[in-house]
Amino acid sequence: MKTVYVLNKALLFACVSMYFGTGWSLVLFTFPIAPKLTPDNYYNQFVPQVTAATHFFTYMTMVMMVCCAIFIIEKWRSRDKWYPIVVLVLVIGATLLTIYFILDYNERMAEGITDPIELNTVLDKWMFLNIIRVSLWTLQWLTLMLYFSVALKRQRA
Repeated sequence: MKTVYVLNKALLFACVSMYFGTGWSLVLFTFPIAPKLTPDNYYNQFVPQVTAATHFFTYMTMVMMVCCAIFIIEKWRSRDKWYPIVVLVLVIGATLLTIYFILDYNERMAEGITDPIELNTVLDKWMFLNIIRVSLWTLQWLTLMLYFSVALKRQRA
């Protein structure tokens, strides 16, 4: 069972790291080009990538929730149960933010925006919401890193 728990945490950390990396890649490399996007060029720069990411991350998020549940079960009788609980709450928070706010902007951009002012407004709101989501993804990653750091320190003691 110990091997299953180790593999579970490894899978969870891989998923959290994918969100972390994707989010920071978005902030560092995609957001700076946003002001240069126009109704004529934004679609190919934005929509196919976001559509593919949304599809992939939908399934990955489900895997993360299952991994968190297993991690919580593993640590339920210890003081370490708060790490997977915090990660799960952050995963749920990022998911709800996506479902109730971000997906509307994704869909609007996928429909096609022809007005430059509307495009700038949509992109500004989309980027703001994504900064919040990247913050949640960063907190997920930091929570797991803190767990691993504390666990390693205990193991060495």
